[in-house]
Amino acid sequence: MKLTDCLYQFFDEYLPRIKGASVDTIKTYRDALSLLLQFASRYYSVGIKELDLEHITGALVFDFLDHLENKRENTARTRNLRLAAIKSLAKMIRLLYPEYRVTAETILNIPQKRCRKKLIGYLHHNDVLKVFNSVDMKRTEGFRDYAILHLLYDSGARAGEIGRLKLDYLDSEKRTLAIIGKGNRYRLIQLWPKTVDLLDRYIQKHRLAPKPLNQKRLFINQRREAFTRHGIYRICQKYLTRSLPEKQRRNLNPAHSFRHSCAVNMLLSGCSLTEIKNHLGHENLSSTMVYLHLDLSRKKEVQQKFLEYTRSTLKHDDKIDELIDWENKSETLRWLDSL
Repeated sequence: MKLTDCLYQFFDEYLPRIKGASVDTIKTYRDALSLLLQFASRYYSVGIKELDLEHITGALVFDFLDHLENKRENTARTRNLRLAAIKSLAKMIRLLYPEYRVTAETILNIPQKRCRKKLIGYLHHNDVLKVFNSVDMKRTEGFRDYAILHLLYDSGARAGEIGRLKLDYLDSEKRTLAIIGKGNRYRLIQLWPKTVDLLDRYIQKHRLAPKPLNQKRLFINQRREAFTRHGIYRICQKYLTRSLPEKQRRNLNPAHSFRHSCAVNMLLSGCSLTEIKNHLGHENLSSTMVYLHLDLSRKKEVQQKFLEYTRSTLKHDDKIDELIDWENKSETLRWLDSL
């Protein structure tokens, strides 16, 4: 059987219809298997279209993984992600083509390589306030960015999840937000009053008129299109760079640091691991338990100050007052120019 036919079935039927994989997962697997095809073509000195399913052996996969680390200089973590894509293909082969079961089992038995776990970079309460205060509300995108940063910290959502939000996912009266996570799984979370006020004001006054295909999206970028996860990432990076020193940013993933910070804040507030797991959309509780290994000793007055901040409304926000003053001044100047 031609390998290209097998891959077509993998991406067209198995991943979306049988397994229900998300679009992001499919794209990641596509990139990994694209590299494998190119390597196999060179390995056997044949064209990609000439590759058969018999060519995908355990020996080939081992050599491919070594190639990733030694030639492409990928980390062990990246190597493991590529291997996960190949193993998913092997699961389909084992399921649909029993005659290749031995080969599939060999690939599935290849172990993940041990790698050093990254430090969990999160923001302290006073650092989060610094990031919020670094937003220039006088700029066109200022209020939008201010709302996005608050939502990231409040929801603990991934950058891609924020980009995919739709207007009807927000219920302002109940202060709830529906989020589509990994594997297209929905979760419903409760938001702070301040976050809901910010989102309502953004929708009513600061949301740009989107292009036709993006009418339902919550956050709209300067091109009047829906945000991608890279766009959300750049916003986080921009304000972290503006508000925190380089040494402090060294262990921070710009977008994911807000997710970790949300989990730490919930843990400090006395939330159970199950509550944190459900809030963040973790599939397994083991993913949530990593936060138990952190040193979370904090000053109570700082935590209490931040708690009061999140429960407050926009009437007590200095940044909103700054924006209102600027809007009033601009309106007055436009009126004077019209005289």
